Amino acid sequence: MEKIKIQNQTLSCGTWVIGWLFTLGFLQLEFFWKGVFAIVLWPYYLGIALS
Repeated sequence: MEKIKIQNQTLSCGTWVIGWLFTLGFLQLEFFWKGVFAIVLWPYYLGIALS
């Protein structure tokens, strides 16, 4: 019988959420529209702001 290994990915998800919230606060993005786009593109927004 094969054992099933269950992994918890809470740390990586939590890190992603913290990065997204940091981006919203640091770039002073409004939650709707730019904030929603930042869910997927937050590294892009940070790259533009820091360049």
